[in-house]
Amino acid sequence: MDTLQNQVQAKTPTQAQAQAQAQTHTLDAAQASTLLQTAMNQLNRIVIGKPEAVQLVVAALLAGGHVLLEDLPGVGKTTLAHAVAATFGLQFQRVQFTSDLLPSDLVGVSVYRREAERFEFIAGPIFTELLLADELNRGSPKTQSALLEAMAEAQVTADGETRQLPNPFFVIATQNPLEQIGTFALPESQLDRFMLTLQLGYPDAAAERALLLGEDRKAMIARMRPCISTPQLLALRARAAQVRCSTALLDYLQRLLSASREHSAIRFGLSPRAGLALLSVSRAIALLAGRDYVMPEDVQQVFVALTAHRLSLKDSAAHPRTIAKAVLEQVAVV
Repeated sequence: MDTLQNQVQAKTPTQAQAQAQAQTHTLDAAQASTLLQTAMNQLNRIVIGKPEAVQLVVAALLAGGHVLLEDLPGVGKTTLAHAVAATFGLQFQRVQFTSDLLPSDLVGVSVYRREAERFEFIAGPIFTELLLADELNRGSPKTQSALLEAMAEAQVTADGETRQLPNPFFVIATQNPLEQIGTFALPESQLDRFMLTLQLGYPDAAAERALLLGEDRKAMIARMRPCISTPQLLALRARAAQVRCSTALLDYLQRLLSASREHSAIRFGLSPRAGLALLSVSRAIALLAGRDYVMPEDVQQVFVALTAHRLSLKDSAAHPRTIAKAVLEQVAVV
């Protein structure tokens, strides 16, 4: 019987194969716009009343990043992850993080096969295309760190051997508020690997009424069909990376980075890696809007979600999102 890793690799291209597929499967502007609009419409039928959050999650997927959802249980975080996997045809695994979850439970373990007189690596659930790391901050720091290499390098090292993860590899993690019992704060190095941090929040009255009167979300997701294939997703990623960015836009982005480093409330501002991520996800937002160029509004739309979890503040009582908004407001576009 094939291991989970072999099953994933049979379906999913390696890094080199993915690049070849993206090159051979090109999309023009009209095709990209049609595919993405169809996908967004399907997602918004499942996740009602949260179009901006849905757009940002898809933008992170197109930009090759990962997403951390911070919110109370029951507001739709898991539903959103399931819907994204179904819409993009991604193999899905969910891991419930608990205090006794071990790194090997996530990455995998080698088992000795007596009949073959050798060890066989049994891949863990991390060998998938979309990993839902549910309640990540309930896992111990050691287990949380098992995700670090995977998110940064799209690979894992186990028993001294490095193994490539599928391409695409996309992590949606959730975490509960830190004041809840049994949570461990994520280290800064781990937080920095998430491109965006989002909060879904409660639905408004109209959206909640639609949920109460509508069909069960699980049943709806079970009937969903992929709108975008893996080669198409890889081609969309390649197209997003080619979205044009003017010199004036780069100047604006750099002023934002500098402002974060000079703000009186911030101990450590945004790193160059954060600047690259801001540019990448802004390009993805522009592609979702049907444009082949980035506008300041694209940068502004993603700025708080991309920066708040990366800021180290001097006053622990201050809220990072509030400070991120202040930085955004103090920097003029021109």
